[in-house]
Amino acid sequence: MAGEPTKPKTEGEVSARKAGSSPEARPSSGEDIAAFVAKARAMSPHAAGARGRLVFALDATMSRQPTWDMACALQADMFREAASIGSLDIRLVYYRGLSECRATGWISDSAQLAKLMSRIDCQGGNTQIGKVLTETRREAVAAGVRAVVFVGDAMEENVDRLCQLAGELGLNGVPIFLFLEGDSVTAGRAFRQMARLSHGAYLRFDAASADRLKDLLGAVAVYAAGGYRALTAYGEHRGGEVLRLTAQLKG
Repeated sequence: MAGEPTKPKTEGEVSARKAGSSPEARPSSGEDIAAFVAKARAMSPHAAGARGRLVFALDATMSRQPTWDMACALQADMFREAASIGSLDIRLVYYRGLSECRATGWISDSAQLAKLMSRIDCQGGNTQIGKVLTETRREAVAAGVRAVVFVGDAMEENVDRLCQLAGELGLNGVPIFLFLEGDSVTAGRAFRQMARLSHGAYLRFDAASADRLKDLLGAVAVYAAGGYRALTAYGEHRGGEVLRLTAQLKG
C-alpha cells in the first residue's frame, strides 16, 4: 500500500559504477564551462518547479522513547515551514530492534506522515546508520534527494564506513543534517565528521530544547524546498541556531 514502510534494498543490490577513463589534460574553453554549468543546472534538484525531497531518518531504538513523541510532533512543522517556500516530499526512514530498518514511500501530506509515525514504537537494539545512508544514496541516484536529516543519540558502527557513505552523499549533492540528542562524545565526533564530508551540518539538542530542534528542522525543510538562498533568508529572519546551521552549510 502506498506510503506503508518497505524494507530498504541492501547495499549489494545497488550496482557499482565503473570509473571512466581520465579526460585529456587541457584547459576548459568558455564553451566547455558554459555547457557544464547548463548541464549542472538542468540536473540540479533545485531546478525551477521541482519538488523538494527530504529524507527524514530517525533512531527508533529504546533510548529514544522519551523524545519520540516530540519527533512525531515536530515533523508537521517541517511541512509548514517548507510550504511557505515551495513543495516538499518526505521519505521517513527509521531503524530499531536487532536488524529492522524500514523506509516509507515519498509523502507530501503531514497528516499521513504523522499517522505512520504514530504506529512506530521504539525497540531496543544497536544503531543502523549505515543502512540509512545506503538507502539514501540509492534514492539520491534513483529519484533525487535534496537533503537528509538524521536524529539520534548514539553511534555504534564503523565510523570510517559511515564517513565514506557521507562523503558519497556529498559528492551527489546531498548534505546530511545530523542532530545529536544528548552528549555522547563518540556519536558527536562521528556526526561532526559525517556532516563535514557531506557538506551538511551538525548540532546538539536535548529534551529541554524542543523549540530549538523545531527551528532547525524547519530550516532544513526550507533548504530542501528552496535551496541555499531560501535557507539564508530564513536564517536571517529566525537568527540564533538557524544562523549557525546556515554558516556550517556555507562552510
